[in-house]
Amino acid sequence: MRVRALPRRPEVRLTELGFGAAQGGNLYRATTDEEFASAIDTAWEAGVRYYDTAPHYGLGLSERRLGAALRHRPRDEYVVSTKVGRLLVPSPQDAHLRDSDGFDVPASHRRVWDFSRDGVLRSIEASLDRTGLDRIDIVYLHDPDDHWEWAASEAVPALVELRDQGVVGAIGAGMNQSEMLARFVREADVDVMMCAGRYTLLEQGAADDLLPAAESRGVGVVIAGVYNSGLLSRDRPPADAVYNYQQAPAELIERARRIATVCETYGVTLPQAALAFVRRHPAVVSTVVGVRNTSQAAEAVRRSEAVVAEELWDALAAAGLLATAH
Repeated sequence: MRVRALPRRPEVRLTELGFGAAQGGNLYRATTDEEFASAIDTAWEAGVRYYDTAPHYGLGLSERRLGAALRHRPRDEYVVSTKVGRLLVPSPQDAHLRDSDGFDVPASHRRVWDFSRDGVLRSIEASLDRTGLDRIDIVYLHDPDDHWEWAASEAVPALVELRDQGVVGAIGAGMNQSEMLARFVREADVDVMMCAGRYTLLEQGAADDLLPAAESRGVGVVIAGVYNSGLLSRDRPPADAVYNYQQAPAELIERARRIATVCETYGVTLPQAALAFVRRHPAVVSTVVGVRNTSQAAEAVRRSEAVVAEELWDALAAAGLLATAH
């Protein structure tokens, strides 16, 4: 599998397909330890060497499972990213309840926003403890949408200090928007951004702010949410397709179906084209796809290996389904 180095941190090298481990935290429904471990095995055998997690995913369950699955593998052969900004505080009085943030786990902890220097240090220490790994290769600020000043003035300097000390390999932010990510690129000493859902075959807002800023400053971009949380994940989008974690509007479903029809004439599926499209931009270093089990891991790899004709993009632009400038 092809590998791309971060321009500013060439020692940090990401495979073009990354393994998203939110499902390992029981996102939406329970997943067994065995299912998740087998998914990692399948991805590893296919050459995937970039794995992304976060404390938020299953209140630490994703980090624990990912660490257990990777711990026996050669440490210099893979890259792990996690996130800071949400501290997990014990809440034993709620352990009989289920988590209310979309993960099928006991609500034994609560998430507390904390972008302070101390919060960053405590979060990374806790992530190292949960994963059992000796280091974290990439650390992202996790969804600092409502906390720009706090994150920029305290969390970023703390991460820069840790990176310069060699404690972490690279730093950045991960968000479901591109505008603030572009601001981090322009105003902070960062290496890599994770952009979820804002640069896809269906919408390309990040092409107007984040991607040009990243390319000009040598900052790598990891694309997540490449299927817009479900709408682009099937060959032919169904009527109940999900977009941005909600029921997709009818007009977006129709647009996705029109894109799928054009893709079919070029011998590729909608998900294959969705993966291929985002990789065309020179600032994009990897695409992270959420994986729950062996079949999903194998499917993600197959989709990523599809050869897509360049003419497809011109055909989509001619049909008014893709901006020529992108």
